[in-house]
Amino acid sequence: MRVMLTSCGLETEQITNRFLEMLGKDPAEALALFIPTAAIDADAIDVLPKCMQDLLKCGIPKENIKVFDLHEDIPEDELKAFDVIYFCGGRTSYLLNRINDTGFRNSLLSYIRDNGFVIGVSAGSIIFANNLPDNLGLIDTRLDVHCDQSSFTGKVSFPPAENIRLSNNAAMLIRSIPENTEIIDG
Repeated sequence: MRVMLTSCGLETEQITNRFLEMLGKDPAEALALFIPTAAIDADAIDVLPKCMQDLLKCGIPKENIKVFDLHEDIPEDELKAFDVIYFCGGRTSYLLNRINDTGFRNSLLSYIRDNGFVIGVSAGSIIFANNLPDNLGLIDTRLDVHCDQSSFTGKVSFPPAENIRLSNNAAMLIRSIPENTEIIDG
């Protein structure tokens, strides 16, 4: 399992370095699936170029990034061809509905169980927490993003005593739950 949950994506050098570490291969050879589905209002749409830039600035070539808007499922075997899946921010409920309605949920969860790498930004992170019904159930707590400060940094104990809060400069790194989950900030 390799999951990175963020408020703002690869906002800091520390988060970018951890992203590259978790990617585990030369980014010039990496294939990315870019999912902008949650961006259904003007503010979220305005942020999409910044999200795409996250992948490009890490060295993933534009031709290695496939944009996928969740109008259908991707079979598990096709999904496994991607080295990273990047979920953009926007409206969490819309993104979660598209994941569930298209059947992408099962493919995605299988991809994650098979050590696939996923990064979430804002709504793309919240879908993994219990903020909404029918969430993806990765972390059994509420996740708040865009907070003034994070709940804490370091190892995450499960179940957490309270909601997990992430600042715009933070990321929750999940390699296994509960053994290997941490929050970095800064």
